[in-house]
Amino acid sequence: MASTTEAPATPKKSTRETGHAINLANLQELIAFVTACGVTYNPNKPSLKLAQLHTLAANANAQLTNVININTAYNNKVNERVIAFRGLKPLATRLMSALQTTEATPQKVADAKAYNKKIQGPTARTRRKPSNVNEGETTTISTSQQSYEHQIQHFAGLIATLQSEPTYAPNETDLKMAALIVKQTDLISKNEAVSSAYAKISNARIARDTTLYASGNGLVDTAAEVKKYIKSIYGGTSPYFTQVKGIQFTKAKK
Repeated sequence: MASTTEAPATPKKSTRETGHAINLANLQELIAFVTACGVTYNPNKPSLKLAQLHTLAANANAQLTNVININTAYNNKVNERVIAFRGLKPLATRLMSALQTTEATPQKVADAKAYNKKIQGPTARTRRKPSNVNEGETTTISTSQQSYEHQIQHFAGLIATLQSEPTYAPNETDLKMAALIVKQTDLISKNEAVSSAYAKISNARIARDTTLYASGNGLVDTAAEVKKYIKSIYGGTSPYFTQVKGIQFTKAKK
């Protein structure tokens, strides 16, 4: 999953995420009223029977819990990637200084500088103001390529340039070629781990949304049918229906 450099993930409950939990809590409240109806509640449709409602609530709870757990794992991988990439820019600066103390040609140093400039980003340049821009306004063209994938590519280019210079042989352990290869491998691994974790949380959310919002047999539609069935038993003005008609179930916004 491509991404620009970000701060460590801070888990937070969005309004949408909270809404899923409210739907589950309201189903459990509806089940309590259904249970109180006793043998009077006797729908013909299998999905509306009390046992099936308990199963639906259990499945929904499992899906919500699964999303929370997998999202936590995803946030951890994002944080690990942030930490791994955090030292890349100062490392690239040091590598440039080390190369400039060798016998490398100006052309080779220039090649390395180009990679380092991309690693350091972002930069922008001001261009001539178009006729439709108001006085005092400027427009910029971003020259930054700061996604993690780009950062990995730029670092690989810098390493290749250093490898091609016979006189690049620093004494500092973390500037030696073996250490740079290890660093490169770690960056790739951390980035791939985030992509894998993202796929898992995306699939977990799909499974949760299917359980809660699938047309016809999802939690929200099933709850609506339960309320209709109770209305059919007691009537729209009965106190029994009044107890359940106010229990709200909300479809997730797409």
